[in-house]
Amino acid sequence: MDYVVYVLMSVFLIVGVYQFYFWTQNHSSKDARSLEIPLDRKFNLKAGWVWVYSGLYYPVIVAIIFTIGDMRTFNYTSMSYFLLLFMQMFFFHFYPVATPAHWRQEIQGDRYSVAMLKLVHHFDKPSNCFPSMHVSVATLTALHLMANAPGLGLWPLLFPVLIGFSALYTKQHYIMDLLPGAILGWVAFLVFNMTYVPLG
Repeated sequence: MDYVVYVLMSVFLIVGVYQFYFWTQNHSSKDARSLEIPLDRKFNLKAGWVWVYSGLYYPVIVAIIFTIGDMRTFNYTSMSYFLLLFMQMFFFHFYPVATPAHWRQEIQGDRYSVAMLKLVHHFDKPSNCFPSMHVSVATLTALHLMANAPGLGLWPLLFPVLIGFSALYTKQHYIMDLLPGAILGWVAFLVFNMTYVPLG
């Protein structure tokens, strides 16, 4: 029953947190800039990667709940994601970056992948790129998974790597967005480790 409560709370937290994300899309302090480099052009849009970008992303985040043993750990873990959100919002507001409009045109692929990617585009504007929130959240999630379930070894690190590639192949992010996103996720985890002391 505890895990049912954790899951429900996590879903509500994710939905609530995204309201801040959407707010920054429309309230940046200046015009968005581009961070495109020649290497970005090597990653042609492949709509099928949307199933990693969104289809894998949310289930793995929610899966972390099943490695949490008590409400205190849940609360501190949740706070690490809130800290990450506010660090992201700082960049989104004061250093806005957006992908070019032509990256979202002429989407090709199977109809289900194209429809899914268009749905993502409907809610997620080209802005809020730097640092990549997908990569930062995936990095923080991977670090929590490794800490909570040591038996998983280094496998959780594959999660942010896959999310990074999906961000490039769905043309949701520039290459320059990825490493800063991973660093922010790592910083949020460091703060979590400095503030959280396990019971017992």
